[in-house]
Amino acid sequence: MKRARKILESKGLADEERMDALENQLKEARFMAEEADKKYDEVARKLAMVEADLERAEERAESGESKIVELEEELRVVGNNLKSLEVSEEKATATKEHCEDKIHLITDKLSEAEARAEFAERSVQKLQKEVDRLEDDLVAEKEKNKLLQEEMEATLHDIQNM
Repeated sequence: MKRARKILESKGLADEERMDALENQLKEARFMAEEADKKYDEVARKLAMVEADLERAEERAESGESKIVELEEELRVVGNNLKSLEVSEEKATATKEHCEDKIHLITDKLSEAEARAEFAERSVQKLQKEVDRLEDDLVAEKEKNKLLQEEMEATLHDIQNM
């Protein structure tokens, strides 16, 4: 019986040691569970923050995408305007060249007209001198004619009186 008692005592001691060890393990497990709960709460809080950040980022992304669409439309409009301006520039350049050609042609015609005008003025001056000379000759001839007429009348008068 002693032996059975020793065995039971030894079993009791072993059970107590085991119970102490289990209690320590339980305390450690509770501590670890509490730590895990704290970590879980921290991770859950961080997850909520990340989800909120994600939501804001998605909103910014949507806003950015709509802004991109607006800017692409604006870019398309600007591109079309640029094409229109290029066409207008080409037309303006062609018109400018046409006008420059016309100006050159008109300038040439003006030079020719000025030369003709100078020639005409010289011709007019010559003709005016000729007209003046002819008028002087006419006056002289009229004077001669008048003298001849007077002489003829005098001669006729002399013939009638004879």
